[in-house]
Amino acid sequence: MLDRLLSHEPKPGILGWLLTTDHKRIALLYFWSIITAFILGGIFALLIRLELFFPGKTIVDPDLYNRIFTLHGVIMVFMVIVPAIPAILGNYLIPLMIGARDVAFPKLNLLSYYIYLLGAIIILSSVLFGAVDTGWTFYTPYSIKTGGGVLIALFGVFVIGFSSILTGLNFIVTIHRLRAPGLSWGKLPLFIWASYATSLMNVIATPVIGITLLMLILEKLFGVGFFDPTKGGDPIMFQHFFWFYSHPVVYIMILPAMGIISEIIAVHSRKKIFGYWAMAAAIFGIAFIGFIVWAHHMFTSGMSDVARWIFSFLTFFVAVPTGVKMFNWVATLYKGSIRLTTPMLYAISFLFLFSIGGLTGLWLATISTDVYLHDTYFVVAHFHYVMVGGAITALFGGLFHWFPKITGRMYSEFWGRLSAIFVFIGFNLTFFPQFLLGMQGMPRRYWDYLPEFTLLNQISTIGAFSIALGALISLITLFVYWKKGEKVGDNPWKGATLEWQTSSPPPYYNFKEIPHVEHGPYDFEIFRKKEKEQV
Repeated sequence: MLDRLLSHEPKPGILGWLLTTDHKRIALLYFWSIITAFILGGIFALLIRLELFFPGKTIVDPDLYNRIFTLHGVIMVFMVIVPAIPAILGNYLIPLMIGARDVAFPKLNLLSYYIYLLGAIIILSSVLFGAVDTGWTFYTPYSIKTGGGVLIALFGVFVIGFSSILTGLNFIVTIHRLRAPGLSWGKLPLFIWASYATSLMNVIATPVIGITLLMLILEKLFGVGFFDPTKGGDPIMFQHFFWFYSHPVVYIMILPAMGIISEIIAVHSRKKIFGYWAMAAAIFGIAFIGFIVWAHHMFTSGMSDVARWIFSFLTFFVAVPTGVKMFNWVATLYKGSIRLTTPMLYAISFLFLFSIGGLTGLWLATISTDVYLHDTYFVVAHFHYVMVGGAITALFGGLFHWFPKITGRMYSEFWGRLSAIFVFIGFNLTFFPQFLLGMQGMPRRYWDYLPEFTLLNQISTIGAFSIALGALISLITLFVYWKKGEKVGDNPWKGATLEWQTSSPPPYYNFKEIPHVEHGPYDFEIFRKKEKEQV
C-alpha cells in the first residue's frame, strides 16, 4: 500500500498543484483562494466604514455604496466564512486527525475546489453585467426587478453551494470509514465532531438555498411568479426558504470554529477537555436547534402572534448547548498550565467576543426588543460578534496553532501576539459602538445618518482599520515565516491527537504506518510520563 502511494506522489510544478488529489495540497489551494477573497471583502468593508466616517457623502454616492455593501456581504459570507474552516483546516486535518492517508474521495475533493473557484469567479464577474445592490440576502421582490448583475451573482452562489455539499459528503464518509484502528467515536477530537456535524448541516441545508436561488433565477428569466406578488407569488415565502438555510449556516460557520477552540484550549492549557461527552452532545444540540428557529429573523414580517411566540421560545434553547460549551471551556482553563501563545490569545478573544454575540442574541430572540431593534445597527453588531468574532478569530487561531505542523517551522510569537491584540481591540472598537447606534435607532444599510450618530460611527471606522492592521500582521507573519521560520520538531505543542504523531510537514502519504489508537485525544499524561522518564 505504501509503495503504491509513493509511486503516485504529486508532481512538481504548477501542473502538479492544479491536478493534485492530495488533501493537504487541496487545503492550501483553498487557503490561497479564500484569503484572496478575504482581503477583497475586507477592502470593501473599509470602504463602507470610510463612507460612514462623516454624515452625507464622504467618498462614494448612494448607488455605489449599495453595490460595495452587497459585494462585501456576498464575498464574506459565501466565499469566505462558510467555506473557510472546513475547506482549509478541515481538508488538511481531518485525515491526519483520524489516522487516514487521504479523504474518502480524493478526486471529488479536487472537483469541490474547482466548483468553489468557478462559483467565486462567477460572483465577482457579476459586476460586469450590471449593479448588484440587493444586499447579501437577495430579498424579493427587489431582486426580481434589478438588472443582469444580480442574476449572475445568484448563479455564482448557486454554483458555490455544490462545493459545500460535495465537501460535506466527502467528510462524512471519511470520518465514518477511514478512522484508524482503535479510534472509536469516544476518542475523536472535538474538531472532528464539529466537522462531522457541520458536514451533515451542509448536506441537509445547502440544497434548500440552492433550490430557492434557482427559483429566483427562473423567475427573473421567465417571469414564473414564485415570489413576485404582482404575479401571485409570495415574497415572504422567499424569506422562509432563505432563512431555513441561512440560520443553520450561522452554525455551519461557527461549529468548526468551536472545534478549533476546543483543540487550542486543551493543548495550550495542558488539560483534558472538561465534560468531553457533554461538549460532543452540545455540538449536535446546536446543529439540531439551528434548523427549527429560522423564523426569528422574521418577527416583523407579519406572522401570527402564536408563530412568533413558538419561534421565540425555541430560540432561547440555543443558549443551553452553547452555554455548556462556554462553561466547559472555562472549566478546562481552570487550574490549567496556560501558555499565552498566539493561538491561545485568539482562543481567549473568541470566548469574550462570542459571549457578547451570544448574549445579545437573546435580545433579538425576545419579540418585544426585536421589533424595536430589527434592521438597526444592533443586528449588525450582533451578527459580526458571532460570525467575525467567532469564525474568523478561530480561523486565525487555528492557522497559528497548526502552522508548525503544516510548514515544519515556527512563526514569531511577538508578531503573532501583536496581531491578536490589534484584532481584539479593533473588533470591539468597531462593533460595540454599533450596539449603541442600534439602541439609539440608527438603521442599518443606510448610506447617510443623522449628525448625532457621528462620533460612534467615527470610533467604529477607526476600529475597522485596527482590525485590518491586525489581520495584515497575521497574514504577513504567516507568509514570511512559512519559508524563513525556525525549524521545529514534529510536536512542538506536545499535542496528543494523531496529527502530531507524523512528521512536520506531513509526507504525501501522511503516516508511514497507520497508527493504532490506545488513548483519548487529550491524554496529556503520556507526555508528562515521558518527560519524567527523561529526567
